[in-house]
Amino acid sequence: MGHRLTIAVDWQATVHWDSDEPVAVELTVDVGSLTVQSGEGGVTGLSGPEKALARSNALKSLDAKRFPHIRFQAGSIEKVDGGYRLDGSLEIHGTTRDREIDLHVADTADGWQMSCDAVVSHAEFGIKPYSLMMGAMKVADEVAVSFTASVSRSRR
Repeated sequence: MGHRLTIAVDWQATVHWDSDEPVAVELTVDVGSLTVQSGEGGVTGLSGPEKALARSNALKSLDAKRFPHIRFQAGSIEKVDGGYRLDGSLEIHGTTRDREIDLHVADTADGWQMSCDAVVSHAEFGIKPYSLMMGAMKVADEVAVSFTASVSRSRR
């Protein structure tokens, strides 16, 4: 009860290049791949069955069978200090909203380390957050999303 969950999903990204600059990005998340990695806080630790229940509730809230993917498409990419600003659309639960993402990029010996943080609102995408006990316990409307990836220069 009262855990702050860390959730992971399988995803795939495609970057379109013009010379040495990215010009478009497509990211697709497989909603059904959602797994609960851990839970912080709460009265007791998060057990295996509780992780499974949290996953089941999340898949129901996201209506994963009807909406199996989350998609972000950026058609406008601007180089900024420390990375890129991606301007595009985010589709969750059949609803699409404009979204601007700041992608931080660090040059490494082997390639690039990328990361970004964003906040997504359930309500903005027509999703009713899971709740129980007549709403006394519920998932927060806003969810923090973090992304990290490493790409070798040879993979580009």
